[in-house]
Amino acid sequence: MTAVGEVRAVEPAGRGATRIADRVVAKIASQAAREALGDVPDHHERPSAHAVVHEGAARVRVALELGYPGDIAARCRAVRHRVTERVRELAGMEVPEVTITVERLHSAYTDRAGLGRVR
Repeated sequence: MTAVGEVRAVEPAGRGATRIADRVVAKIASQAAREALGDVPDHHERPSAHAVVHEGAARVRVALELGYPGDIAARCRAVRHRVTERVRELAGMEVPEVTITVERLHSAYTDRAGLGRVR
């Protein structure tokens, strides 16, 4: 029993719930992909992300452009790792799936020559 005017502490679970929106997780994932890739040249699109949050877990899709030639698989692994790490850190969610879509490869040759697409 509490005295008049005394405030009882409410357990954290009894205070309510926190829901983090899909777009917030997508924003975290997009920034994490940028961090993993390092400096993105001006003529490259920045990585974009889409996320679906369900029961404390986030499934993330990241679309990006990469320089070519280069180790595409290693860069995708780095992005996947960084996205998983940052979403877990900042949103407190597990990320069981990060799907990477490489939408375009930029050749170092055409970037320097300003020639555009090479066939």
